[in-house]
Amino acid sequence: MIYQPREDSYLIQKHVRKYAEGRVLDMGTGSGILAKEAASSPNVREVVAVDINKKVIDKLNKEFSEEITKSKQKIKLLKSDLFSKVDGTFNLIICNPPYLPQDKISGKEIEDKAIYGGKKGWEFSEQFFAQASNYLLLDGVILYLFSSLTNKQKIEEILHENLFVWREVDQEKLSFETLYVYEIRKNPLLRKLESEGVRNIHFLTQGKRGQIYVGEYNKNHRVKKFLAPKKIVKVAIKVQRQDSKAQGRINNEINWLRELNKKAIGPTILFWGKNYFCYEFVEGEFIIDWLNEANGKESMAVIKQLMEQCFVLDKMGVNKEEMHHPLKHVLINKHGKVTLLDFERCTRTEKPHNVTQLVEFISRMKVELKNKQIIVDIGRLRELAAIYKSNYNRKEFESILKEIGAK
Repeated sequence: MIYQPREDSYLIQKHVRKYAEGRVLDMGTGSGILAKEAASSPNVREVVAVDINKKVIDKLNKEFSEEITKSKQKIKLLKSDLFSKVDGTFNLIICNPPYLPQDKISGKEIEDKAIYGGKKGWEFSEQFFAQASNYLLLDGVILYLFSSLTNKQKIEEILHENLFVWREVDQEKLSFETLYVYEIRKNPLLRKLESEGVRNIHFLTQGKRGQIYVGEYNKNHRVKKFLAPKKIVKVAIKVQRQDSKAQGRINNEINWLRELNKKAIGPTILFWGKNYFCYEFVEGEFIIDWLNEANGKESMAVIKQLMEQCFVLDKMGVNKEEMHHPLKHVLINKHGKVTLLDFERCTRTEKPHNVTQLVEFISRMKVELKNKQIIVDIGRLRELAAIYKSNYNRKEFESILKEIGAK
């Protein structure tokens, strides 16, 4: 089906000329009226009109060849599934997407990509905004239309998770829905990350104090192309949650990671700013999941690594906290390398307790370790930990290692 202009088309069309300049992308062009509107602006040098439907592209190619005008000559037609065949970046991206929830007839879903945005109506929007930033200039604009039937709250959630800011520029109430037109831009953090060489950024998860995004980082982005090839690494970006009561914790973690990285502790921090930092993504499993699959020898090697890192923290006079229950704070990769995570609560102290907290964790793991032929005398282990805590001596620390067979 080729989508014919309707109320939604005319509503967003009213705003195209205001934003149209430079290069313009019309995603899901349909009848082509938005591409034509953009091309009619003297401020526009090129319009790329995209549609997944080959019939749409063929029809518009024929139509444009029959009505040659200066504005039509600016338009390049392209068959593409979203951005898959699109090149370059744009000053304006226009999208009047398929936004209705999937309808059914006799229990079967109706297939029409021109109007249905997915089972809930917002799935197309989710895919679109996960990719759109890579094709939008730093100060570019997305002009986007959707319906109240799409779920307005969900659309705004998708925008927030993809680091966009928005404002409503128009709406129209119809008998069964309300249409919205949003002006959407990159938020300051997204612009900063992209200027630092990070691309393909998307939301991963959220904790009590921070949100985690992942992306791809070119370590050589500041080096001239002819001097160095791209060096792409997967990265994570941790951002302070605005609604968190523990403000300042992310900045505390930044300061500690910069110091602890010198001791090969924690994920490698790459760059940072106020309330956010970017670090090399750590692949691996959380400690309990990893230990459940590991054999005795592998488990012992990981425990030794973990103990050694805790000893280094103790000698630095640092409390990481949470080492007595580090279920989400220790990752082990496929090579058995241990990485400590989350240093938000890290503090300087004269009485650190990283090793002793870890001893308590190991004590609670007595049954699991026994299954791997690792026998722990909890009473003796705690006795040695108390002696160690009196002087933080390497000799007493090694006594603890010996007791758990990790020496």
